Amino acid sequence: MRTTLSAWAALAALAAMALVGATGAGAEAAGSRSTTRLAGSKHAKVTQVYQHALPGVPGKSVKGVLVEYGPGGYSPSHTHAPSAFIYATVLEGEVRSQVNDGPEKTYRAGESWTELPGAHHRVSANASKTRRARILAVFVVDDRDAVLTVPDVR
Repeated sequence: MRTTLSAWAALAALAAMALVGATGAGAEAAGSRSTTRLAGSKHAKVTQVYQHALPGVPGKSVKGVLVEYGPGGYSPSHTHAPSAFIYATVLEGEVRSQVNDGPEKTYRAGESWTELPGAHHRVSANASKTRRARILAVFVVDDRDAVLTVPDVR
């Protein structure tokens, strides 16, 4: 199991590095873009910037999702698609994050974290009230999982 997770983490890291360029100029060439706003979020925009089937891994895709938080912005607590392995990198600003019952941590530009399938993302928020923050989340997910983020029921 450890080798499998390490392989997925390495794949997601490589995809993230490739996608960083796709979030700026030329992003349209990386694939179709769809922007959404999660119910219960504040000053948060989510844009899928990339999607590609994983060669040699039938039924799996890699999807790049750009999350942009305005000053004071946040997303509600949520889970992701049941199969989703996520590698998230802060591109700009600082982001507060808490996954499962782990500690809340502030990540700065260039820092990253992972979320395993079934993880509960309790906190996802811009740490600043005056500057924006951006995250690139790379999902390795089953093709059948069309909905990537499910806000908690209140």
